[in-house]
Amino acid sequence: MKKLFSLVFFALFAMGVTAQESKKVFGKVSDGKNPMDNVTVSIVDKDISTVTNKEGSYEIQVEVGDKIQFQYTGMRTVTIRVEDVTRVLNPVMIPDITALDEVEVAASKRRSQQDLEEDYTSNKSIIRTAWGYLDANRAPGRIRLLSEDQINGVSLCVLNLLQRFAGVQTFGDCNGTGGAVIIRGTSSLFNSSAAIFDVDGQIFTDVPWWVDVSNIKRIAVLYGLATTVQYGGLAQGGVVVINTVSGTAKNNVLVDRARLRNNYADGLELSRAEVANNAPTYLKELRASTSFESSKTLFEKHLATYSNSPYFILDAYAHFVEEHNEVEYADGIIDEHFVRYANNPVLLKALAYTYESQQRFDKANATYKEVFILRPNYVQSYMDMANSYRNLREPKQAASMYARYDYLVDEGFLEQDTLGFGPIMQREYNNLLAIEKGSVVAGNNFKKLYVAEEDFAGTRLVFEWNDGEAEFDLQFVNPENQYHKWKHNMADNADEIAMEKDFGYNVKEYLVDGALPGTWKVNVNYLGNKSLTPTYLKATIYYDYGSRTQRKETMVFKLDVKNVNQELFSLTTGSTVVSR
Repeated sequence: MKKLFSLVFFALFAMGVTAQESKKVFGKVSDGKNPMDNVTVSIVDKDISTVTNKEGSYEIQVEVGDKIQFQYTGMRTVTIRVEDVTRVLNPVMIPDITALDEVEVAASKRRSQQDLEEDYTSNKSIIRTAWGYLDANRAPGRIRLLSEDQINGVSLCVLNLLQRFAGVQTFGDCNGTGGAVIIRGTSSLFNSSAAIFDVDGQIFTDVPWWVDVSNIKRIAVLYGLATTVQYGGLAQGGVVVINTVSGTAKNNVLVDRARLRNNYADGLELSRAEVANNAPTYLKELRASTSFESSKTLFEKHLATYSNSPYFILDAYAHFVEEHNEVEYADGIIDEHFVRYANNPVLLKALAYTYESQQRFDKANATYKEVFILRPNYVQSYMDMANSYRNLREPKQAASMYARYDYLVDEGFLEQDTLGFGPIMQREYNNLLAIEKGSVVAGNNFKKLYVAEEDFAGTRLVFEWNDGEAEFDLQFVNPENQYHKWKHNMADNADEIAMEKDFGYNVKEYLVDGALPGTWKVNVNYLGNKSLTPTYLKATIYYDYGSRTQRKETMVFKLDVKNVNQELFSLTTGSTVVSR
């Protein structure tokens, strides 16, 4: 089976990239309380549109990959990418407040130099220049950047490294004399000017041969006038900014984003028991049953009503495994009703998450393979398969999946994401090699394998969710009862959600160091997924991350209670929470 899976991979990948599925998407548009009529619903870059009726209802013909746009005067435009599972979309539109108070809103988005300095260690898109900090994602001009985990120590000198940047020409070799870097290219009308170098805040007009490539923390190329104007006429040929490891000692402390002014948690979140009280009637009855036989009777009673619901089937399966340890009976429920999950990667991932939380790693692996076949062009599929193989103690297979992902990125079949998914994937791969390289590489060859040094030690939290339409806010409450919140919703973070769907991933990591020992609480406010279905959230906690004693715990939460802060879990450890 493994051999067959490997052989058909490239054919499946091509099918996944090129297949076009025409279908209808329908739903209702509201302002959160009332339906909205006359909302324009259109397909971006296509001559297809409609409007909602008095009930807010619409229906539109789409293809997978299309972007549906919802527009209404005075409301913020909502754009949603159509996925393979997209059928029902019930978007909530919010007022476009930027049109009412543009100056104030623009000011609120501006980040101070102190903010950028505090985030420098955790945000690999920030570079330190002689004139202050620049965020490559927010800067007014074009910036290309490599962080230390993307820099191969094999490079002989800075010139070798700069050859990896598009539009950069290097002249000379690594003999330590002469040489130049041309960023803006040659012209038949004007002579090209060589770039200057900003190394840890000091300006050099000659190539800094003396910089040890293995000591570079970040290197960036500033292409445009908007980012080089502070350097004056010297920078007419562009600027290469180099931050070294030894030159950034003062920034090696992670900043606890929870320790802000007046952001104290109110402690009013629902407990897991209170959330359970809001469960469907069938689930409360199953939980109240005292024996396997009584649970079977209840299941058969409700099956007549809920047999078409994959969520009922999954709830019943989990109940019989976790409450009665009747694994064979529970497996029979899934087998008999598997048609509810087949060809639906969102439901299959919910099933795989559940298997993982029960440490049924063989079942999870087989389910992730089903998802991979359906979504070979989703970057998340590669991480899911690799981690699944690690759970099965098959590090070579895991390394093969990481290598396959790297190959597809290098060949241009998958687009490289250096901001969201890319750093997480790199951390996963590096962790595998650091801990199990002796099992990945045969003989003594593992000693020659380059493994980037882990820049973090402590507790790592990884959150994954099965539905790309899911919206929620995660709240991290530190031992001093102050919180940091990550808002994964269209109102506050539409660009990040759009990027997730463009690349095909649903994952976020947080790192917890030992600066503030004590008990942390993690809460969630579920906002829905544009349909009346639950979302499954998987939380993986890695203790002693990066060490030989690394261990992990996986929990799965069914999110169906909306618009209320609810408890997920607590952990006692060290503390600074930093999002990646």
